[in-house]
Amino acid sequence: MRPLFPLSRRRRIALFASGLALAGGAGWLAQAQVGGERGIAAVAASRDIQVSDIEVDVRADTGIEAREEAWREAQVKAWEKLGGPSLPESRIAGLVSAIVIENERLGPKRYVATLGVIFDRQRAASFLGEDGVGQRSAPMLLLPVTVSGGTQLMYEQRNPWQRAWAEFQAGQSRVNYVRPHGAGGESLLLTFGQTSRRSRVWWSNILEGYGAADVLVPIARLRYTYPGGPIEGTFTARHGPDNRYLDSFTLSAENPDQLPAMLAQAVRRFDAVFQVALADGTIRPDPTLNVKAGDLAPEIQRLVELGRALKARDEARAQAAAQPTEASGGAINAAPVNAPPPEGSVALYTVQFQSPDGAAFSAILASVRGTPGVRSTGIRSTAIGGTSVMTVSYSGSIGQLAEALRARGFTVQQGATALLISR
Repeated sequence: MRPLFPLSRRRRIALFASGLALAGGAGWLAQAQVGGERGIAAVAASRDIQVSDIEVDVRADTGIEAREEAWREAQVKAWEKLGGPSLPESRIAGLVSAIVIENERLGPKRYVATLGVIFDRQRAASFLGEDGVGQRSAPMLLLPVTVSGGTQLMYEQRNPWQRAWAEFQAGQSRVNYVRPHGAGGESLLLTFGQTSRRSRVWWSNILEGYGAADVLVPIARLRYTYPGGPIEGTFTARHGPDNRYLDSFTLSAENPDQLPAMLAQAVRRFDAVFQVALADGTIRPDPTLNVKAGDLAPEIQRLVELGRALKARDEARAQAAAQPTEASGGAINAAPVNAPPPEGSVALYTVQFQSPDGAAFSAILASVRGTPGVRSTGIRSTAIGGTSVMTVSYSGSIGQLAEALRARGFTVQQGATALLISR
């Protein structure tokens, strides 16, 4: 059969070339969405002690001498700001591991700067003790948002707000930040639109990919009064998949050159806000984020297991009623359903437990494994900062397992086929 409208050879070649051009253009567009210099790697976290915003203004015979004298002065001021005991200047200098230049102006005979001083924790601990060192939070995914000129920007391209968080020395904070690089596919996955999503399954997939338990959203709303003029910043801290409000504050910069310093100050304010919320218990991993695709929340899972147990009991009773009795000349009915397993057999039970941190998780797991009668244990799901689930092989009934765990110091709530234990 001939085509109704036959194409000439030249037209077929032209259409084929057009198709190749469209395909190539689509590939170029896809590459342009994730290519280019987008990411800013976060600085390595250090547990050293950093004191920021130390202002110095020193005059000397030369600018170099003024700078050296200013750095020595900054070390003493930082040590006093830290609340350290009275020490000679040379002794304080021996505790310093680095000087951070936040802002400086060097003249022929004058040095004006804002500096940060980093003290080595091991060397300074003997004078400061372990004051201020506390347990860190669960890993928190950080999504810094910039709102300016009617647009919302996160990792789509490099921006000053992303850089301020990447350069933040987060090792001293009690908040365990997970700071994405922002390159490649992250610029498509982590966008401002993600902060308005409420799907727990979607959030769980993202958090699992970054090894995080929850999310923090610091929002910087910048308003440029006029080109080259002051910049007004309104900063809002939000938390969790429901985008809950925590706190807000305002800062300003005299000109665009002062914008990095203002954003660095905002980062430190945000960190203080998050640490206060952590101490108050406001920031805690959302238990609904432990739900993965195909899984149920622990509370719903217990109801499902209870329903299955009741259904199995009813079926067992129905089967027992259908069996011939001794009076009818048949065999005697089987043992009751709730009887413990036969001697030498092992039953598998589900045990849920609170695991606020890795140490508690390991301690509870070791204690359950050491319970008499427990043959083996298996981890079903791990939720640091939430409720973890294990399976326990035990030679006895679930009631006997509950009593054995109570003897180990646990508070036990017993269900049909599952236990909930806590310290």
